[in-house]
Formats: sequence, C-alpha cells, structure tokens
Amino acid sequence: MKKILLIVSGGIAAYRSLDLIREIKRRGDDVTCVLTKSATQFVQPLSFGALSQNKVYTDLFDLESETNIGHIKLSRNADLVVLAPATANILAKMSYGISDSLATSILLANNKPLLIAPSMNVKMWNNPSTKNNIEKLKKYGHIFVGPDEGEMACGEVGSGKMSKVEDIYKEIEFLLKPGPLKGKKALVTSGPTIEPIDPVRFISNKSSGKQGHAIAERLSKLGADTHLITGPVNIPYPDNVRVTEVNTAEEMLNACKNSIPADIAIFAAAVSDWKPTKNFQNKIKKSFNDGDLNLSFSQNPDILRTISETNINRPKLIVGFTLETENLMESARKKMLDKSCDWMIANNHIQKNKSVFNSDMNEVSFLNDVSDESWGLISKKNVAENLCIKIIEFFDNAA
Repeated sequence: MKKILLIVSGGIAAYRSLDLIREIKRRGDDVTCVLTKSATQFVQPLSFGALSQNKVYTDLFDLESETNIGHIKLSRNADLVVLAPATANILAKMSYGISDSLATSILLANNKPLLIAPSMNVKMWNNPSTKNNIEKLKKYGHIFVGPDEGEMACGEVGSGKMSKVEDIYKEIEFLLKPGPLKGKKALVTSGPTIEPIDPVRFISNKSSGKQGHAIAERLSKLGADTHLITGPVNIPYPDNVRVTEVNTAEEMLNACKNSIPADIAIFAAAVSDWKPTKNFQNKIKKSFNDGDLNLSFSQNPDILRTISETNINRPKLIVGFTLETENLMESARKKMLDKSCDWMIANNHIQKNKSVFNSDMNEVSFLNDVSDESWGLISKKNVAENLCIKIIEFFDNAA
C-alpha cells in the first residue's frame, strides 16, 4: 500500500478531487488530504475526511500538528504528493517559493515526487506569467498532467479543465510503480538541425520534434533515465526528462557522444545531411556577385552510423528513423544495414496528401534484421507506445 498526500487548492474543480480520493482508495492505497483555506470554500473538509478515512489538514498554525513540525512530516510520510486541482495562484507561489499556508509550506519543503493537475480559466492558463511559472516548475522536475480542453465553469471554452480522474491516476501509477525500463538509460534525438549560411540565414527542414518528444516522454514514464537531445522546436519538453538543446548536426553528434554509455539510443531527429562549406561571418548582400549566389555544401557527420559503429560503449539497442518519398521499405532496409543499427522505423513522407512534418499522425513500418511490419497510419504517441513495447520485449528476452 502506497501513501499519497493530496493537496487541494481553491478552484471550482476541488469537488472532483473527491472522485480522485475514491479512485485511490479503490486501488488499495492510502490518501491524506491538505486543503488550502480557499479550497474549504468549495468543499467541506468533512467530505475529504469521510472519503479518505484520515485526518484532514487545513491550518499551518494547528498547534497539535506543528508541535511535531507537521508541514515537514506530512510529505516525509508520503510516497507521492499530488496537487489537484492546482490553481494559477498556487502555481505562482510555488514558482517563487512562497510558503504562506500549510499547503505551500509542504510544497516548499517537499522531498517526494510531485504530480500537478492544473485547473483554471483558459485566459489564466494562456497568460505568459502562468506559462513562465509552469516552465520553471517543470525545470525543477515536477510532473504535470493536463489540463484538458473543454467548456469551463465560467462558460468559456479552451484549455484549463482539470484532467479526468482516470488520467490523473494513470500518472500516479507511473510515478509509484517501478516501470519495466527502470534502471535503463536512454537517449533520444528529436527535431531538426539547422546549418548556418551567414548570421541570419540557414538551411534546415520542417521537423516539429513531435515524434522524438513523444518517444522520450514514453520512455521516461516507463522508468528509463531519459536524455532528450533536440534541435530548435516550438513544442513543450516532456516532463522528467533531461534536455540538451542543439542547433547543428555536429553539436547533436557531440551531445550524443557525451550521453553514452546508454542502454537505448533512438535517433528520431531529422538531421540535415549537408552544411554550407563556408559560413559567412557577415550577412550576404544582394550585390555579393551581381548575379546568382552559388553555395557549396559538404556532408554532415552521420550521427546514427557513428554511434552504431562505435567500439566503445555502444548502446545495447539502437533505433534509426528514416523518411522517404519513394521505395520506402527497400530504402529503409538498406539504410538499416548501411548504418549498422538494430532497428529502423520507416516513415512515409506523405500521408493523406499531407506531409508527415508537423502532423500529429505518422504512417510507419517497423524493421529489424529478420522481418518488417506495418503499423499503418497512427498518432505519433501511438508510434512511441508501439516502439516502447518492442523495447521492453527486447530487454525481457535478453535477460
């Protein structure tokens, strides 16, 4: 039986935390509740006590509790702390280390994993101050679930609804139970690389990073110590994942070398194959040569091949990604052999007349040294799930 400390802040979604308590108890775990003063205006502490069958805490200056330094012991006695709902107010206080209540004091003194389920008006969620606070809290290592999209209690529509109870509990399970990849170290490359021509121009591609980021997120949730090495992207980084930002292919290769030894290496980045031979120090003017501008290019290092063929600390499992516009399977199998990787994921460049770049969907096939199988047109998150199932099976069979 695991012990969960549930902190409830003062949003309209506070009543939904009662259903979360029911789910935690149904799964056989213990839950103790801490309510902020404003949370008690939405739901009475008596309801939380009746469902949790434990004392409910609300006041930092509870003489009986604080004689034993209760705001410290409450988190020390827990296996996991859950903040649901998390209002914009309490997220801001956490971001700046404010401890003006029992709840914020516990959060500041906490030394256990923290799962946060935000709930607020869509304008509050999209406010730059809130975004900055969340980014800071993620860098501190806190895990977020949601929010979902939908109609708010105020009648507005958008992101800000607290996640469904089943989704929150799924994250609780990930954090409480040792994942099947616990003890494994993984590196994942993602996004594009960019190769400078001059201080303001570069060559690159349209990769969004959605596939690589989804894989890194899934590996982390399954217990792997995950390092994401990514080119410039405009999507959030996964929670609980170490991130290294790079620009060029050479920077990405150096980051990969620094990340091994590793058990798993997945190369989902769309690395530029070429780079300008000359990087101009100043902006190229239109009058550069009074005519067309001719640039010469040289090949970038092949990151997948370099790591696959290393003789020192080669990862036990190396997975490459390839995107083709023709002869998909033939080209993918040839690349898998030429680059000495263990598996290859082959992407169709076009699916339903749309480029796979920046899409949430992907049409892929999985190849290893003995067979190949089509996964069809599925979400990039499902690609990540299918790949991780294969990875778990690989290590189970190798054990």
